[in-house]
Amino acid sequence: MTDLSDDVLGRARVRDTAELEAYYRRLEDLEAGALWTIANKIEPWYPRPRSRPMLWRYADLRPLVLEALGLVSGDDAGRRVVALYNPDLRDIAATCGLLYTGLQVMAPGESMTAHRHQASALRFVLEGQGAWTIVDGQKLKVGPRDFAITPNWTWHEHGNEGLEADGAVIWQDGLDIPLVNALDAPFYEVHPDVYQKQDGVTNSSVLTYGAGQLRPVGDPWDKPYSPLTAYPWEPTYEALQNAAKASDGSPYDGIIMEYSNPLTGGSVMPTMSAHMQMLRPGERTMAHRQVGSQIYTAAKGSGHTVIDGVRYDWTEGDIFAIPSWSWHEHANASTSDDACLFSFTDFPVMRSLGFYREEAYADNDGHQAV
Repeated sequence: MTDLSDDVLGRARVRDTAELEAYYRRLEDLEAGALWTIANKIEPWYPRPRSRPMLWRYADLRPLVLEALGLVSGDDAGRRVVALYNPDLRDIAATCGLLYTGLQVMAPGESMTAHRHQASALRFVLEGQGAWTIVDGQKLKVGPRDFAITPNWTWHEHGNEGLEADGAVIWQDGLDIPLVNALDAPFYEVHPDVYQKQDGVTNSSVLTYGAGQLRPVGDPWDKPYSPLTAYPWEPTYEALQNAAKASDGSPYDGIIMEYSNPLTGGSVMPTMSAHMQMLRPGERTMAHRQVGSQIYTAAKGSGHTVIDGVRYDWTEGDIFAIPSWSWHEHANASTSDDACLFSFTDFPVMRSLGFYREEAYADNDGHQAV
């Protein structure tokens, strides 16, 4: 049997001697090293992510997110965001793997200046009625549980045009900043006019491509991301409910659907995909694991997710992270109403590189011991 102990994984089978230690020091003086001392650490038998499973409770974060309104202005902060860090990944500002997420807050009447960056971004609205964003001149209005994308190197700006009575907007940002930085590929620019000029009517991409099953004849779109930049909650939820009438769904994810590029059927952006899944009343899925990092947000209802044998209870607004190759399964706490989970992942990267794989949990009728 292969010895998989940490000692063997980290140091192969070579035993240290005084002569070898002296040899290693001479290599270090030349900024070199012996690969056999780290070979199994950098090429383990299976993924060993630095990320930990995590859960952030919205009830705990929300007061601190709102407190930021009185502490820093949007203009001074650039983006008034409370970032969520995985404890072992603070040095790269990552939430899980090479993905980042945070909670952005905007006061009524506030608008942020336009900019663009190499990193791709997405938004999932948690609360507030006045949220808007302009992406390459196209203005989008979004509300609670709506999903929107800001593809890489597109000009974008955000704001809240709601009334004081409507309160602040809080939405979740998701970006691939850690991936872009790991590849030494970041760029950032501020718009030369500070703010963009709106082109066309508001929500023009939703009006043009929102039907999904219909494609405009002669459409010239040739960019590597979805021409549909906003995905409203109501048709998303309706699609899940309709799918539940026709299918039992996935034994591992319930009724799950991917937000897609309506022209290709692929993921919304080259580096990140997003999903919405519905757990029917009382539903408990079986466990599986996938190569790729996943960040979830409880969009509706409450329940729990078991990650590598540890149970994490969630309710609406809570955010949790599932590291690559971690066993996970979900359960809806309600026996009378469904629960919905939004998630975004780096699966497109894994698939493009030929790294993606998935495995079902074989023991205990498909469920982990908690």
